[in-house]
Amino acid sequence: MKKLLVLSLVAAMVVTVMTGCGSASDQNTSAETEAVAEESAATGEEAASAGEESTDNTENAADGKTFKIGVIQLVEHAALDASNEGFVAALNDAGISYEIDQQNAQNDQSTCQTIAEKLVNDGNDLILAIATPAAQAVAGATSDIPILVTAVTDPADAGLVEDNSAPGCNVSGTSDLTPVKEQIELLTKLLPEAKTVGILYSSAESNSVLQAEMAKEACADAGLASEVFTVSSSNEIQQVVESMVGKVDVIYTPTDNTIAAGMATVTMVANENGLPTICGEEGMVEAGGLATYGIDYYEIGYMAGQQAVDILVNGADITTMPIGYLSADQCTLTTNQETADVLGVDLTVLD
Repeated sequence: MKKLLVLSLVAAMVVTVMTGCGSASDQNTSAETEAVAEESAATGEEAASAGEESTDNTENAADGKTFKIGVIQLVEHAALDASNEGFVAALNDAGISYEIDQQNAQNDQSTCQTIAEKLVNDGNDLILAIATPAAQAVAGATSDIPILVTAVTDPADAGLVEDNSAPGCNVSGTSDLTPVKEQIELLTKLLPEAKTVGILYSSAESNSVLQAEMAKEACADAGLASEVFTVSSSNEIQQVVESMVGKVDVIYTPTDNTIAAGMATVTMVANENGLPTICGEEGMVEAGGLATYGIDYYEIGYMAGQQAVDILVNGADITTMPIGYLSADQCTLTTNQETADVLGVDLTVLD
């Protein structure tokens, strides 16, 4: 079931180490990040479903020009797929003529680099990068072609922009900053007897490291102990989750691409051993997790598509285009009744 809730996006203090734009280090306080999120919040309207992998629209909003757009997606899983679909839907709704080259790196960093170089060499007018490692690969390959990112938690922290409110380079896009504090509060409501939280994520993903730090702080504020468990690849997921059994009372995993892609393995082990999993996003719940407060990945993809139209058709300056965030009232509660039944968790406490 899903209920629309009003949430507050909470951002932790992050230190931005610039690599993508070649600028000096910049420090953002959590208050500044939250202000950027509030100022940049936008609502993507529901659109038609995404087009085929290679699309050439007939209508044109830019004097007959057909734009070349490259897309690099880190890996296939529900959240990133939804962002991709939202992006394409926004292009279709705008009625522009475009050709799109869809590429998937299958969660391999060397493949990200190869695809990034291909998209740059192909002379695309704009490139969309879905997820942090994909964005970092493309940003390292060109400083000229406009790059939009989506499903990136903190572009500044990832070294993609100088500042989330004013990128200062050829990169902008939308963030999937998730309400970690509220997700931990959800955990305490559903599992009031829990004392120790196992925080599970991929150490190779900078966005996950940031969220894990936020989760540790939120656990401490809630009076919960926490223990970190990391994987470096999907091959390690089963072994690591098995090692959590008997050590923690509940698993928390943020919007981590490696874990999301391997969520069936996580829940296979966790649910069999009576370990509930509170997740970073809806797709992970649908794959067997217990519950989440999460953002709508289709909507952040749609917002990125609107940004693309503004750049390509209206000549908007990407260097001054703030990172976009969803407004608080676009976060939703998602629960998995089947998983709750297996674990003996009463979801009615949330009514």
